[in-house]
Amino acid sequence: MTLTQQRKQELISSYQVHETDTGSSDVQIAMLTERINRLSEHLRANQKDHSSRRGLLKLIGQRKRLLAYVQKEDRERYQALISRLGIRG
Repeated sequence: MTLTQQRKQELISSYQVHETDTGSSDVQIAMLTERINRLSEHLRANQKDHSSRRGLLKLIGQRKRLLAYVQKEDRERYQALISRLGIRG
């Protein structure tokens, strides 16, 4: 379920705002989205895994709060981010 170090580096380099950025909202949202997608896939195969389902809901809530922050701060960056990640159809 966890992200490998190599995948984290790919996400950071893809979504970073500046050269030394490792924890901006964009990067955090991208990592959360990756974890949410992996957990969703896990739950399709293991429907009775309720503890993982609870963890998934917590991750979704955290991503929702970060997206609300980005939307409040910079609407254009928010639109670009959700279209890039393919969320909120």
